[in-house]
Amino acid sequence: MRIHIIVHENFEQPAVCLEWAQSRGHTISLSAIYQGDKVPTSADGFDMLIIMGGPQSPLTTIQDCAYFDSAAEQHLIRQAIDNGKAVLGICLGAQLIGQALGGMVESSPNKEIGNFPIQLTAAGLADEMIEHFGQELTVGHWHGDMPGLPPQAQILAYSTGCPRQIIRFAPIAYGFQCHLEFNRAAIESLIPHSKADLQHAGQYPYIQSASEILEYDYVPMNQKLYVFLDKLLHRYQTQKH
Repeated sequence: MRIHIIVHENFEQPAVCLEWAQSRGHTISLSAIYQGDKVPTSADGFDMLIIMGGPQSPLTTIQDCAYFDSAAEQHLIRQAIDNGKAVLGICLGAQLIGQALGGMVESSPNKEIGNFPIQLTAAGLADEMIEHFGQELTVGHWHGDMPGLPPQAQILAYSTGCPRQIIRFAPIAYGFQCHLEFNRAAIESLIPHSKADLQHAGQYPYIQSASEILEYDYVPMNQKLYVFLDKLLHRYQTQKH
């Protein structure tokens, strides 16, 4: 299968998403927009689209960030969904999917940085793609916003700090506000860019210290992500045929 990944910043890498694609022998292409890469103009060249996080918002303009073209990414997302491609948006990526489909990005009630549990809704527990997460799963978080909800979207998971953690936007288009792709290397890249927020560790309920975040064992949630990605591609292949 052909996997295309959009990466917005060098400090928010695909991490375990890339490891999964490599381990499965998929063909991988990548748009590193922070290096000046443009996103594809057509969804014809891939089977799965993964859109990573970043400090931008779907409302960020080219004047605000010269290498980030929100409109182009949203256009590609709509094409991918309309053409039945598998789509996963993570953090900013999830917000871009919501925006592309008519939902307005919003501020989360709480900024979350660290590892905290999410709870699956009844719809989430009934969703074959994520039912293996169980009722509760501790995952990574690094955000202050959350996706907008277009009419067809369904919330599959929430946390006590944020009501929109996993959203199904279309049969095989999912948004994860949370980060199951985190590993130690990903965290080590993020921490230097989040010093101002991390200074509030202990003052705010959903911000952990850098040492707490670095000491966490990310393997269990990474394994859950592997299964989810396998299921998503399997459903894509089933629907395709």
